[in-house]
Amino acid sequence: MLKFLDHLEEWLIAFLIGAATLIIFFAVVHRYAAGLPIPVVQDWLLTINMSWAQELCIYMFVWMAKFGAAYGVRTGIHVGVDVLINQLAEKNRMRFVLFGLFAGALFTVIVGTLGAAFVWHMAQTDQVSADLELPMWMVYMVIPLGSYLMCFRFLQVARTFWMTGELPHHDHGYVEGIEEIRDEDLIPYALDDNLHPHDIAHRKGVDGGKQK
Repeated sequence: MLKFLDHLEEWLIAFLIGAATLIIFFAVVHRYAAGLPIPVVQDWLLTINMSWAQELCIYMFVWMAKFGAAYGVRTGIHVGVDVLINQLAEKNRMRFVLFGLFAGALFTVIVGTLGAAFVWHMAQTDQVSADLELPMWMVYMVIPLGSYLMCFRFLQVARTFWMTGELPHHDHGYVEGIEEIRDEDLIPYALDDNLHPHDIAHRKGVDGGKQK
């Protein structure tokens, strides 16, 4: 169940950012192409209404940001200042880390609850968005959904840390599907790019099968 939730979270974020990027691209192309004096094509483009694209993309990026914040808690990509905490004894460090995680869970559950109350009151009205005419309570549903998911992730990380003492870490240099290359196996002079020097002495050693 947790694996399904993890994949659903990732798929949703990837879909939202990918779809929003495509919509923005086509909206920009449509705007400039519709201004070109091309017979027939210009008339056809002017009949296409793309005024809704900006509003939809704003909503999609907001949803992506809220679910992305929960994803960040799970994977450990949020920025944290832990210089002083790392200097503490192991027992005290655990207490401070757990306090921070539970504080995050408390904050997000409060935001989620207030957001749910706001959405409930919004649903009693007929307020809709300007261009898409979507019910605004559907747009604001991201507040309780994203906040409660983030709260769950804080508690999940706290439980794992309590049991194993490990926090999630994100390696910015890691790319899934690419094998890790050890430093001793890497010959920078043999790399076929413009970022590393290709001096004659080392290049000869590489080409001759000898590393210097």
